[in-house]
Amino acid sequence: MTDKSTELKSAESPLASRASWLENYQPALRIHEQGTVVSVGDGIAWIAGLPSAAMDDILSFDDGSRAMVFDLSEKLIGAILLHETDDLTAGTTVHRSGRTLSVPAGDSLLGRVVDPLGVALDGIEPPERTTWQPLETGSPPIVARDFVNQPLYSGIKIIDSMIPIGKGQRQLLIGDEGLGRSSIAIDTVINQRGRNVYCVYVLIGQKRSTVVSTIDTLREFNALEYTTVVVAEAGSLPGLQHLAPFAGCAIAEFWMRQGRDVLVVYDDLSTHAKTYRELSLLLRRPPGREAYPGDIFSVHARLLERSTCLNASYGGGSMTALPIVETQQGEIAAFIPTNLISITDGQVYLDSDLFSAGFRPAIDIARSVSRIGGQAQHPRIKQEAGRMKLDYLQYLELEVFTRFGARLETSMETVIDRGRLLRELLKQDRLKPVQATFQLAWLIAFNDNRFADAKPEDIPPLLATLEDAVRESTLTLDSERELWSKAIVNWLPVPAEKGSA
Repeated sequence: MTDKSTELKSAESPLASRASWLENYQPALRIHEQGTVVSVGDGIAWIAGLPSAAMDDILSFDDGSRAMVFDLSEKLIGAILLHETDDLTAGTTVHRSGRTLSVPAGDSLLGRVVDPLGVALDGIEPPERTTWQPLETGSPPIVARDFVNQPLYSGIKIIDSMIPIGKGQRQLLIGDEGLGRSSIAIDTVINQRGRNVYCVYVLIGQKRSTVVSTIDTLREFNALEYTTVVVAEAGSLPGLQHLAPFAGCAIAEFWMRQGRDVLVVYDDLSTHAKTYRELSLLLRRPPGREAYPGDIFSVHARLLERSTCLNASYGGGSMTALPIVETQQGEIAAFIPTNLISITDGQVYLDSDLFSAGFRPAIDIARSVSRIGGQAQHPRIKQEAGRMKLDYLQYLELEVFTRFGARLETSMETVIDRGRLLRELLKQDRLKPVQATFQLAWLIAFNDNRFADAKPEDIPPLLATLEDAVRESTLTLDSERELWSKAIVNWLPVPAEKGSA
């Protein structure tokens, strides 16, 4: 009897739902809009009709293609294609989907490679869509923000000591192509292992070989476990390349609002700006400086302003942004670089002359700055770094006189010797980030003159010895300086005959 009654109920449920629908039915005028493709090409579709279409609406084509409204004119709609089939031609019927663009977000994306729409590119099953995150959202209000007060260690000695980065900061990586901008970003991602920081690496318009190399490097160092890679390679549609950084930001923003610390890398925004210029020119928008549209500044500002540090009332999460921008022959005053410099909280500038001279990473201290990272730097590291940046800049100025064979005073020679030693200490190979405790150890050793009599070729083995000793030690960043000094004396028994500068 029970089974029969259940069957009857299940059989009656469609009739009951239909009766309920009829009871609640309200007669009204229903309008169904239908548009037509006028022309299509270069990732752009011009559409006639659809008078109710709004910016960022998703459009569905009868052939299976999809697009997003990107420009509204009096007679036509300009849309950027998100998916294009071979059957898309003029005359294809278009409908409004009634939705805006969102991307799946959640822990299921960790270790995955996806495109800006959340489609898996790594040949594995699609990630579980725990939630949908809109690509375009407003930046957190002022009342939701907190001061940057926690350090984010890059593992690069010259950055963590002189150009520190804090969680929630936007630090620009700027320089010519081939100087190691992406290497710094990858090293920073690798150094977040075990630090409870999720990472999102966005590759915009990169060659497939570069994409594969980046993913293989992250996998080799087990960094893919806590990283999501968003890829819009050079052969993808321009619309996807434009949306890639916003998709990466949306994925990171979901974790930030869950109270987590997130690092997002945009590699790179120069290519993104060129893609946006291409789309704008195809949509017949008036060009401005360097043919970029007038709103290119607001596009990048809208993206980077979403990176911040939230206060405890809003979850206490943070999103740190490392946008990468390319310069041409070191021209830092170009349009896009100056825009991004004005938006971000500092920049790490890589110089081609330093790179050619063998100084790696080729970071120019004189042009690099971190405007708020010093507030988040650990007090011990901040104290030991002290006047190091100023001393190093002074050495760079005095070094010019040594090229002419000029005789210098003893005090100047001391500054030059100390600067040359510091330059050797700051050299670092790629893919070898160091721990924060080692950062403090070599700073104390340098200030205590433990490297005074070492030759340049002796510095790498001495640093390796010190790093191994620190790794086995129980000392922490909060340990007393006297304990560090005594330990370093045992680790580096180098006579210090020269007085401290």
